[in-house]
Amino acid sequence: MPALRRTLGLLAIPALALATALPAATAAHAAPAAATSSPTVRPDAAASGWLARQLVDGDHFESVFNGTAYPDQGLTVDAVLAFAASHSSDESAAKATAWLAKPEIISGYLGDGTTEAYAGATAKLLLAVEVRGGNPTAFGGVDLPARLRSLQTAEGRFSDRSQWGDYSNAFGQSLAVIALHRTPGDAPAAAVDFLADSQCADGGFPVSFSQAICTSDPDATALAVQALAATGRAAKANTGLGRLTAHQNTDGGFAAAGASASNANTTGLATQALLSGGRLVAGLKGWSRLVTFQQGCSADPAVRGAVAYDASGFNVGSGARATAQAVLGLAGTPLPTLSASGARPDAPTLACPAPVAR
Repeated sequence: MPALRRTLGLLAIPALALATALPAATAAHAAPAAATSSPTVRPDAAASGWLARQLVDGDHFESVFNGTAYPDQGLTVDAVLAFAASHSSDESAAKATAWLAKPEIISGYLGDGTTEAYAGATAKLLLAVEVRGGNPTAFGGVDLPARLRSLQTAEGRFSDRSQWGDYSNAFGQSLAVIALHRTPGDAPAAAVDFLADSQCADGGFPVSFSQAICTSDPDATALAVQALAATGRAAKANTGLGRLTAHQNTDGGFAAAGASASNANTTGLATQALLSGGRLVAGLKGWSRLVTFQQGCSADPAVRGAVAYDASGFNVGSGARATAQAVLGLAGTPLPTLSASGARPDAPTLACPAPVAR
């Protein structure tokens, strides 16, 4: 069980990683919408509304392993970020944030802070609290910025402190730089340098810092360029954006590392990075591809607005993760400036014409 909980703690990485590795292990249990749902034609808002209606008990997600459901804090945080990006479903976001602050939930995700402390999870939760306008120095009894800074090594890398090993990677490093940049103390220069120096020769960024040969990953690159652009490393960020545009599929989407077919998770992150980085032509191509993955008015009403992982069709097992990641690209708002301020409280539904009477 400790090893399994440690694995669940690694859900700090973007939703893509588990959507790729465990697409059939995730279960989203629908709950009634907490607020009145109004119709929308905006793809990001429609996706957000569908996602909100999948929350278990209206406030969290779960993952199922070997028939047992476990709290999925990582996917819940992804949803909170998606709600803010779409400026909708704010009532659901507030409930999810309150759930994340529960002692047993936050400790299960971040570790106890002493023998167990996870860098990526801490960075991701810190970002979500900032986006929600909460107090990150006293969230669920944890000073998130202080906890995260305590996990920085002398070389600038944010690393796990755990008996189960160090699973920290470039996802967590980028999220840590973004989240700490939003604090009064800013992101440590050494941490920004470490991320910038990890850039591969082709301009992209790797997931793992321990690779013998630096291998670019599109998801890691999309996060890194946002972190570096926000902290004044424009040249590094622009080179990373060039890497993304050069490897965009002809259909406008992006494939995960080692794959060829476009998927919503990778396309969502890459599109967010491109649009926020000023690469509008490539970004709009990515946006258009995301829309083709979205379930429209011809779909079952229960899944309208949801986003399929890929062109093979909608699958409930991967739908929540794919939708949460896709919203970031559909909205196009960069993570460093993402805010829930002014978000509408309800969970919108996709506007569809009334059926014709026969």
